[in-house]
Amino acid sequence: MAEAEETGFSLMSLEDELTCSICLSTFDCPVTIPCGHNFCQECLLATWKDSYSCPQCRTLFATRPELKKNTVLSTVVETFRVRSGKSDGAAAAAAASKPEKKKKKDAVRCDTCMEAVASQTCLTCMASFCEEHLRPHRENPTFRLHQLTNPVEDLMERICSDHYKLMEHFCSQHQRPICTLCLQHAHRGCSFTSPEEQRSKKEADLREKLVFLDGKLSKNETVISQMRSMQNKLKESAIHRKSAVAAGYQQMRDMLTREEGEAMKAIDKEVESGEVKIRGLVTKFSENVNNISKAKEEIHCLLAQSQNLAFLQTSFNLPQAVSFDPYTPRISLDSKKVVQSEAFALTLKNYLTELLKHPVDARIPKLIADINTGTHAAGERAASAFGHAPASTGTNQESELKFPQATPRLPRSHSPGPQVKPAQKKKPQKTTKTPSMTTEKSPGNKKLGKSMENLLEFGVKDIPMGHPATADTKEKAETSDIPSEIGPFEKRTELLKYGTVLTFDQRTAHKRIQLSDNFTKASVSDEHASYPDCPERFAVCSQVLTSKGFSAGRHYWEVRLSSNNFIGVGLTYSSIDRKGPTSRLGRNDKSWCVEWFNVKLSAWHNSSETVLVNPNPKRVGVLLDCEEGRATFYNVADRAYPFHSFNFQCAEAVYPAFWIFSSGSFITLCKLQ
Repeated sequence: MAEAEETGFSLMSLEDELTCSICLSTFDCPVTIPCGHNFCQECLLATWKDSYSCPQCRTLFATRPELKKNTVLSTVVETFRVRSGKSDGAAAAAAASKPEKKKKKDAVRCDTCMEAVASQTCLTCMASFCEEHLRPHRENPTFRLHQLTNPVEDLMERICSDHYKLMEHFCSQHQRPICTLCLQHAHRGCSFTSPEEQRSKKEADLREKLVFLDGKLSKNETVISQMRSMQNKLKESAIHRKSAVAAGYQQMRDMLTREEGEAMKAIDKEVESGEVKIRGLVTKFSENVNNISKAKEEIHCLLAQSQNLAFLQTSFNLPQAVSFDPYTPRISLDSKKVVQSEAFALTLKNYLTELLKHPVDARIPKLIADINTGTHAAGERAASAFGHAPASTGTNQESELKFPQATPRLPRSHSPGPQVKPAQKKKPQKTTKTPSMTTEKSPGNKKLGKSMENLLEFGVKDIPMGHPATADTKEKAETSDIPSEIGPFEKRTELLKYGTVLTFDQRTAHKRIQLSDNFTKASVSDEHASYPDCPERFAVCSQVLTSKGFSAGRHYWEVRLSSNNFIGVGLTYSSIDRKGPTSRLGRNDKSWCVEWFNVKLSAWHNSSETVLVNPNPKRVGVLLDCEEGRATFYNVADRAYPFHSFNFQCAEAVYPAFWIFSSGSFITLCKLQ
């Protein structure tokens, strides 16, 4: 390496000696003239027009000297270019300064005469020769061992820059061509092949890569084609979906327009009726005014009579109009039809406003739950504003403003059950292990309830606009997802026999949980309460236990939920961890819970999750049977509908437990009545 660096440094110092004095660039195909000076062949021939003289020393030659390529100087120049890193730059500069030179020669010239086209290249002499100057190689036995080949254009590129020998080998380890001397010194011990064999290997490798790239290209083009096809299908599907949605909303707009027209007609009719009545009274009162005015004129005439006898003989009777006492009629637009139309519009607007506040995926369950429970807060507020109240569920009392009553729900959704027909008497039913439940039809709003059940069962996209549910749909809707170990609905009065009074234990409440209403309401706040630290308190999860636990008998309690999201209701042993991350209900082997998380209902035990159908209950009941080792969770309305149960061993006392996460959410322990 030191020798190479020293050689490079010495070559760099010869840059001036390797520069042509005509073009002031590094020699390109240098030739030597008889006076000993060297020039680029093209530069020298360009100066020889009429006479032949040396451009540097001005020596005049009688005849044109024979030009021969200085092969040694040419090799030194090439080596200098490689070492200085100026090979490409010098070539470009030379091409720019000498535009008359050709960058690429049409044929290899003879290195002896510099004019004739070379017919062979001697790899031993490292020069190319025409037929005339090749005669010594063909005729003289001395050149018999020289290796001749077809003319080589890049002959200088095959010369080793270190040893000026032909690079006949290729080092596989360093991936570069080398000469025989390199193989004996710097590349001793390296594996080598011939350049031809290395080229064959590289070509084979490139062909394999080409096949691989063709496969990848084909796969990418196939995927792109599939995605474009999917994009077209997506656009077509979007068009159909938009048409269906637009048709649905247009139908609703048409219905609302018709309702609006009917309401306007009712108001116009009321106005017209009032105006007719007012016009009749105005006409009658106007006639009375005229009659009274005439009576006054007659009295004035009598008073103006100067003759006493004549005055006393006249008689005057008041007109009949004075016997009619005028009054202002009470005419308004508060007829039953007008008030109901206005109340309906306001009720519908308020209810839609409340409904549209929910996410799209929660609107259908919310709508069905409101229809079945018959509790419409917006409707009640609108009704009270007009002096009406909704009819009570289960009574025959009539009201001027009626709200939807409970409609039948399918067992699949585990929501409040159907109302029994008046002609049927249903026997008391206890919990039995039957896999299915039967539903009965309610004549009130059967069509609305059924259509909404179909929407919830199959999704909006599976039911075409304006088409009724098919027989297959009904058949599928009547199947039940309730496990076989859980029976059908039970009368709530049967469960209340085991009712117990519970209160929250403040010692276990996480500091985010605020307890109120005599420790029967637990709510979550972002501000921590100033509870004292104690071993029983949950430190990681916002959870709380009740103060009473159970190890024997049957016990039943109910809780009211503020929402069906980020809330859990469950049971736990008192030995549950209170401080670590495993203290979450259902994430250990000491607790069980049903949990609403992002509108998804799941049952958890020992970190195992079971996704359930979400009935969206407002009130949840829990029946704990310590003797059988079972806890059943109910959706409580007029009846209790089980939606999940746990089986476990009562190894120790079991405590009701609750998890509340969202700020503002709360759980209330209900008074059982």
